Amino acid sequence: MHHDKTPRPALEPEALADPPAPAGGPTPSRASRQEPFAEFMRGNLPRWALVRHRMDAAEVTDVAAAVVAALEPQRAAIKPGSRVCLAAGSRGIDRIDEVVRATVAWVRAAGAEVFVVPAMGSHGGATPEGQLEVLASYGMTPESIGCEIRSSMETVELGEVRPGVPVFVDRLALEGADAIVPINRVKPHTDFTGEIESGLMKMIAIGLGKQKGADTFHRQGFATFHDLIPEVAEFTLSKVNIPFGLALVENGYARLWRIEAVRRDRIWDRERELLVMARERMARLPLDTIDVLVLDFIGKDISGLGMDSNVVGRYYTGPTGAGPSIQRIVVRDLTGETEGNAVGIGMADVVLRRAVEKMDAHKTYMNCITAKTPEGARVALTVDTDRQALSIAIASAIKVEPPEARIVRIRDTKHLELLYVSEPALAAVLATGQCEIVRPLAAIEFGTDGMFAAAME
Repeated sequence: MHHDKTPRPALEPEALADPPAPAGGPTPSRASRQEPFAEFMRGNLPRWALVRHRMDAAEVTDVAAAVVAALEPQRAAIKPGSRVCLAAGSRGIDRIDEVVRATVAWVRAAGAEVFVVPAMGSHGGATPEGQLEVLASYGMTPESIGCEIRSSMETVELGEVRPGVPVFVDRLALEGADAIVPINRVKPHTDFTGEIESGLMKMIAIGLGKQKGADTFHRQGFATFHDLIPEVAEFTLSKVNIPFGLALVENGYARLWRIEAVRRDRIWDRERELLVMARERMARLPLDTIDVLVLDFIGKDISGLGMDSNVVGRYYTGPTGAGPSIQRIVVRDLTGETEGNAVGIGMADVVLRRAVEKMDAHKTYMNCITAKTPEGARVALTVDTDRQALSIAIASAIKVEPPEARIVRIRDTKHLELLYVSEPALAAVLATGQCEIVRPLAAIEFGTDGMFAAAME
């Protein structure tokens, strides 16, 4: 690629002459007035371009119709006059409020009573009120979905699946309903790999167990999850009437691609197949090597880890071996929907102070303690501005000079349609055949406040 040799302004502003000394006092030194970490803001940054990443855009357009079509073959499982509990609440699913509302309407049309329980382990600070707030942040309130939401952290122990591994289920769901129907997205998990990862079985095994069940489960360690999730789910299915589950799969744009009701006797086999489909469609960064990845947001609505390890190729313990090789990760902010839960911030190398100040310690710690990953709440180098963050990230990378830095900026790991890509990485991105430039190469500019001048749009 031809590189433009035209000089561009350095990050460090030209030094001004020292002002006159105030009467009776010393002349302030230049070092005392310069921006923090200015010693790392030397050298020209590369230009960057806004790139559109094209992926398979097939999606569900009419959610209500798709839900009805998926559920109709299961109508015989819903008895008129029975009580049905819908288990919902997994993070950030596309149009989940519409899915639940349509399911509520369908159950009522089948002649049954219906209510919803949050099935999200320890999320929402592991309190009934917090879990209601999480559902509301996903657009699910009694008014919006058309039925009662019953939230409690009380559970019933069903027995032990292994010595020392008790299995729990939400008391309100078990005792208040004749049938429980889990609704969840099937996708690759961020903490482990197996034939079964995130989906119906995980919600049955962990989500419905509330904080107590999730804590007991996580005590076994993520290394056991690929075996333990199916084992616990099968145990629960043998004790509780879960006639079917509603499985959701998203495309690379984080939009619903498939809605499918899966019978209880098919959950194990079908979920494995759906996971393969989900993995094939998930969005990935179109680059193998990145020096600095800038994330505008992390949050529980984005991923269980705040940032998806399947996208960034990194876990708390280091590289995952899958995904791109990224030297440094910068986190700029938390999503509003994460309600202060900053789990996953520990995977970043540099963070903006505003993100740290939005952290709700109780929610974040509760999530990390339950998951047995306290490192998820560790706070990295903390600075005030984008200019400082980017400069420090480059300065702490190995064998990288600012003009040659391969920089990528994205909104979050769930939305990879638009990316800012620096000039040294642009040829490789375009060579994939999946990307096109929508805004040409231009200087990485900062406002007077030190924040990026360019919006992520």
